Amino acid sequence: MAALPVRQAADGGLEVLLVTTRETRRWIPPKGWPMKGRKPYRAAAIEAQEEAGVTGQISKTPVGHYSYGKRLAGGGVVPCQVAVYVLAVTDHLPNWREQGQRDVQWVSPEVAAMLVEEPELAALILDLARSTSLEE
Repeated sequence: MAALPVRQAADGGLEVLLVTTRETRRWIPPKGWPMKGRKPYRAAAIEAQEEAGVTGQISKTPVGHYSYGKRLAGGGVVPCQVAVYVLAVTDHLPNWREQGQRDVQWVSPEVAAMLVEEPELAALILDLARSTSLEE
């Protein structure tokens, strides 16, 4: 599961927060594996806090899914499907668990769609930007 952190930009539009992976430095939303005893949306919110230092209101249902190939240390690839939950960001912490291990960047949905490598994720981000208001 993944959190897609969003906030209202100064111009009234939507901004999306992306982080880099630790190894390949690809741009992705904060994501992780299921956590025992936690609902998927709660686990996604925890990942956003640990990887990007953001907290806020997380959606309880995913806005969509995307697929990617998880690269393994031995060179293999495992197909994964990721449920994406929107996180309306209310706070950016001064310190967080993976600070310094990843780059963090707020960008427009259009730029985010260009930065991510997964076509399904890019489409999801653009669809969300067209259909979402933070006041909902």
